[in-house]
Amino acid sequence: MANKIKLVVGGIDYLINTEENEEYVKALGSELSRCLDSLAKDNPYLSTTMVAVLAALDYLDDSKKAKEDAEQLRMQMKEYIEEAACARLEADEARREVERLNRELRQLRDKLNQSK
Repeated sequence: MANKIKLVVGGIDYLINTEENEEYVKALGSELSRCLDSLAKDNPYLSTTMVAVLAALDYLDDSKKAKEDAEQLRMQMKEYIEEAACARLEADEARREVERLNRELRQLRDKLNQSK
């Protein structure tokens, strides 16, 4: 069910239809307003449209970098999972070898005790 949420961004009222909760959307609107205000203050010669484009570029840059970072983390996790699986296989193999050697040792001890 879509929520209708009223936002004021950059001094302009917007009515947003969204599935997101109201607090979240209003927090986004507040953050965007602060960003626009800061850019406008730092660049008073820019039009409102230019400020909005700069803000959009900043957010798009952050988004792309976050996606790249997330993908790198996914790849690292995949590598760690593969390494852990290999380590488990090696540990299982080592346990089997220890069991085999223990059986062999028992057999040799039994033979030694029988020959006495």
